[in-house]
Amino acid sequence: MKVSVVVTVLNEAASLPYLLAGLAAQSRPPDEVVICDGGSTDGTLSLLAAETRLPLTVISLPGANISQGRNTAIEAAAGEIIAATDAGVRLDPNWLDYIVRPLERDGAQVVSGFFRPDVTTVFETAMAATVLPELDDIRAERFLPSSRSVAFLKTAWAAAGGYPEWLDYCEDLVFDFRLRDLYGVFPFVPQAVVYFRPRSNLQAFFRQYFHYARGDGKADLWRKRHAARYSTYLLAIPLIAVGGVFIAPWIWALYLLALPAMFFPGWRRLAHLWTDLSALEKTVAFCWVPIIRIVGDLAKLAGYPVGVVWRWTHREEIQAAELSRTLSSTK
Repeated sequence: MKVSVVVTVLNEAASLPYLLAGLAAQSRPPDEVVICDGGSTDGTLSLLAAETRLPLTVISLPGANISQGRNTAIEAAAGEIIAATDAGVRLDPNWLDYIVRPLERDGAQVVSGFFRPDVTTVFETAMAATVLPELDDIRAERFLPSSRSVAFLKTAWAAAGGYPEWLDYCEDLVFDFRLRDLYGVFPFVPQAVVYFRPRSNLQAFFRQYFHYARGDGKADLWRKRHAARYSTYLLAIPLIAVGGVFIAPWIWALYLLALPAMFFPGWRRLAHLWTDLSALEKTVAFCWVPIIRIVGDLAKLAGYPVGVVWRWTHREEIQAAELSRTLSSTK
């Protein structure tokens, strides 16, 4: 079957050459690459216009969000198989070959690929360890792929109603849930790897996780996880502090049990990533892990209610969009 790779971009001139080179170097070349640009002003379009190694189609859609860009690219794609990835990644040379095999040979409808960190600094190493899963952490039957490494039949995309265009973040998770409702557990192919850089500073990380949590609120995702986070930070931690003051100081010892448990997964993964770091750099990375974890939690605490309010005030718009999706997917 013909394979189309789809990507959305916005001001990716710095990272785009790595993506294009990775696509051109695939052991299983794509039959076409469709890139939807959301209104870049930094030279992205000039780089795409100069690309000669790939069978490339570029669509300009200024102001489009990621869902709109992906849906537009998929709609324009000629391939029966759609492989999605993102700008800002480095592709393994065998990524496309691995991720389309279950679709071509086994009759799968959707395939989950994997992603690994591509770090260059001590902070990025600590960031990757704190927020990204390792392969051993993955339960294949529950894994929901990021759209930086996923493939599906175009007919499956249509049956699911496409990516939800009313969402600007977490759109790939909602799309995954729709596909899982239709087709069950996806084949997981960990060899279909893309590499990407985590955020390079705390400010960018806070902004990213604020948007992720806002997206959770908009999409009504992970209620229990967010409730547990609010319970921990707004109830449990303050109550231990008050208990140590008014009941007995030994209650503060609970912090010595609870807080390290929060950070241990990051420290464990860090031990697998820091092999090339000096002793001083390892110490710095070790100290970054709890800071990153707490900043990420604070970003989620701030972002989630913003998304919930948005969902409540836009509920009629969401209902109309979902009704339209249901009608179009049943045609």
